[in-house]
Amino acid sequence: MLKGDGRLGHDLDPHDRAPKDACGVFGVWAPGEEVSKLTYYGLYALQHRGQESAGIAVSEGSRILVYKDMGLVAQVFDESVLSTLRGHLAIGHCRYSTTGSSVWENAQPTLSSTDVGGLALAHNGNLINTPELAQRLAPGSTRATTDTEVLTTLLAQDRTRSVEDSAAELLPQVKGAYSLVFMDEKTLYAARDPQGIRPMVLGRLERGWVVASETAALDIVGATFVREIEPGELLTIDERGVRSRRFALAEPKGCLFEYVYLARPDTTIAGRGVQVTRVEVGRVLAREHPVEADLVIPTPESGTPAAVGYAQESGIPYGQGLVKNSYVGRTFIQPSQTIRQLGIRLKLNPLREVVEGKRLVVVDDSIVRGNTQRAIVRMLREAGALEVHVRISSPPVAWPCFYGIDFATRAELIAGSLTVEEIRASLGADSLGYISLEGLTKATTIPAERLCRACFDGSYPIPIDQDNVGKFVLETKA
Repeated sequence: MLKGDGRLGHDLDPHDRAPKDACGVFGVWAPGEEVSKLTYYGLYALQHRGQESAGIAVSEGSRILVYKDMGLVAQVFDESVLSTLRGHLAIGHCRYSTTGSSVWENAQPTLSSTDVGGLALAHNGNLINTPELAQRLAPGSTRATTDTEVLTTLLAQDRTRSVEDSAAELLPQVKGAYSLVFMDEKTLYAARDPQGIRPMVLGRLERGWVVASETAALDIVGATFVREIEPGELLTIDERGVRSRRFALAEPKGCLFEYVYLARPDTTIAGRGVQVTRVEVGRVLAREHPVEADLVIPTPESGTPAAVGYAQESGIPYGQGLVKNSYVGRTFIQPSQTIRQLGIRLKLNPLREVVEGKRLVVVDDSIVRGNTQRAIVRMLREAGALEVHVRISSPPVAWPCFYGIDFATRAELIAGSLTVEEIRASLGADSLGYISLEGLTKATTIPAERLCRACFDGSYPIPIDQDNVGKFVLETKA
């Protein structure tokens, strides 16, 4: 049974879900430390990457214990639970489902037990050859319906060799996006796909090591950033320190959407802070799509850094025109029809004194289906805004992601079938401007050939077999 948190849901309109990332992963090897609590705080820092379930696996050297449940990190774990999870290494996971239903069996870390020991694994990303890998499993060897469970079972099948050797042989055969943390009873492992689509970093504690999806998680637990884990690299961490092994040549294709929306603003990617990049994106947006206006306002909080940059570059004053309800979270109480008709007002409400009589520039990070932006435009007009000019700090999202972001299908994406002018008319805005793909790419300072930009241009760095992808691919084939 899902545990409600008594708060209003993000998805008041089930037809306008925001883009969701697959997950956040965290791992720690630190004898003498309370590794379960370090993992808890690491996951807390990564909560934005997945809110459906959370779990921690821990070992004291002889056995692996896993505790996981549906809900947010703070719902799943408390002091009494964490006090039972003792050991010198741990991995953790917070999930948003991209392969397999959002049910307890599919929560992570996954655990596979054999006669010679256990293996626990957590995964951020999405595999694109899951059915092919699943065919290699013994019948009835797994109950779950996720690419993560398939990986875990395959890694644990051959325990005549070390986990490190098994991983080095298996991972080159795995296609798609994966940043993995996994463990046996004594050792922590981390691996990143050859394209490095999802982020992953290594940090140093006074008495150990940490791996995590984002540098912000290192900061939270007091770890010093060492470096990014390289695409195609496998790390092994134990009492001998950190050992690196390359299982594939690096072909970097980092996700461009991490810069737009997914990563925390206080995270660093490729040596540059995400906040700095997003402010620069706003400056570029102002140069590409200027307009005469009285006030620049963000859609909080995702549009805030770009709105700051837009205001700085344009010279138009920056202000707060929309107030966000800070306690909007997940809920399992469906809003009544009356409340549903109010829609976005449960999350955002305009400040009439600020917007009345003003020509507004409203900056947001992306448009998926358009329902949220349409409601915002309407609210601002009702609050007395003279003009509403929408500016988006990413290009039109016109293609689905198969590498770990749960976008809609192309048919559901508003930019998949409408022109920019048609989208503007649909939103009811006076003007609409998206940053160009070239402008966004330049703002990251990463060369275009080292980025995955598929959701914007439809060019997928790893070829996709449309018949073997999809959230429920293993369930429909079962």
